[in-house]
Amino acid sequence: MLSAQAVPVVRATLPAVGASLNTITERFYQRMFEERPELLRHLFNRANQANGAQREALAGSVAAFATLLVERPDERPDERSDAILSRIAHKHVSLGITADKYTLVGRHLLAAIAEVLGDAVTPQTAAAWDEVYWLMANSLIAMEARLYAQASVQDGDVWRQMEIAERHQESPDAVSLVLRRPDARPATAFQPATAFQPATAFRPGQYVSVRVELPDGGHQIRQYSLSTAPGHKTWRITVKREKSADGTAPDGEVSSWLHAHARPGRTLEVSLPAGDLVLPDADTPLLLASAGIGITPMLSMLDHLALAGSTSPVTVVHADRTPADHVHRDEQAELIDRLPKATLHLWYENNADQHPAPNVSPGRATLDNLTLPKDTTAYLCGPLPFMRAVRGDLLHKGLHPSAVHYEVFGPDLWLGK
Repeated sequence: MLSAQAVPVVRATLPAVGASLNTITERFYQRMFEERPELLRHLFNRANQANGAQREALAGSVAAFATLLVERPDERPDERSDAILSRIAHKHVSLGITADKYTLVGRHLLAAIAEVLGDAVTPQTAAAWDEVYWLMANSLIAMEARLYAQASVQDGDVWRQMEIAERHQESPDAVSLVLRRPDARPATAFQPATAFQPATAFRPGQYVSVRVELPDGGHQIRQYSLSTAPGHKTWRITVKREKSADGTAPDGEVSSWLHAHARPGRTLEVSLPAGDLVLPDADTPLLLASAGIGITPMLSMLDHLALAGSTSPVTVVHADRTPADHVHRDEQAELIDRLPKATLHLWYENNADQHPAPNVSPGRATLDNLTLPKDTTAYLCGPLPFMRAVRGDLLHKGLHPSAVHYEVFGPDLWLGK
């Protein structure tokens, strides 16, 4: 909890800090990369640094956490901020982040606050925001330690070699890669570092990180959802080639490399599974809503439900640009056919008439005509505008905000919103 002396200081300075957070985080990254340039080259997403998305996500998470602290300073922060911190902790584990990085980050973040706000940062102010940072950092460190322990790996020891067994062109801009362990053992679990460690299964909806070496010698990491259920002998990811919408930015570094070079027989560096977008243990009505490549975690969930013989009501919503862009379309339909209480609703912005069916609609997805049980648990994955629209529809239909879960590919610009 925030100390009694820090509460009024953080409350008083939060508006000024919040108003300058984007500038503060920009200066923070500049400082840190000046000292440790290898972090940008080998760990941080260079594209998200260039377009400012990572700065915005960091600013949002710090502001949201600080706001929670001053609203109820007597409560433990991790009791009220699991949705914020859990997503960050899972991402950090998929990158192999260790506790020592938090000292480096804290030093540069607090120095950036002092640089940007100048004389407004008194010793008392600096001490109060140091408290905020370390409450957040220690909560994340504890969460990440638990995740490493659950995976039976040493902190940061997340990378293993996986061999590409198959490659399939799913659409003009998407390929799926079937991954297997080089030792031919089933990939139902993560390959342990030693023969004495137990294997670590993934949960439907989780993702892995893939690390590749690019032509300039830099290593870049991206996350891809596992798109089949646990229990198969292999894993599968589906990679959409990221292209600049207007030609002003470079195409995706890792997705372009994988499209050009990922072939059967090649090995990839793959992390242990992570992610908190996972199915509930209880049998509850489900809504699985996706757009574009956001279909991938939903396929893992559907595959798992089909294998388990689930009889729970499942409403599946998917939106795409055209039927041709809809990856794993036939597989999605086949999985839904195996679930006795599942329904599929499709929206295509263009060329919907090329895939005529009663469940196909033209335009953007809407839940207006869907009836959902009040105890539905919803899972969303896709572009932020799509997820915001679907979430709004769900809240309007009476779902509690805690029943709506989501996954973001890239920095979470929804934190605190």
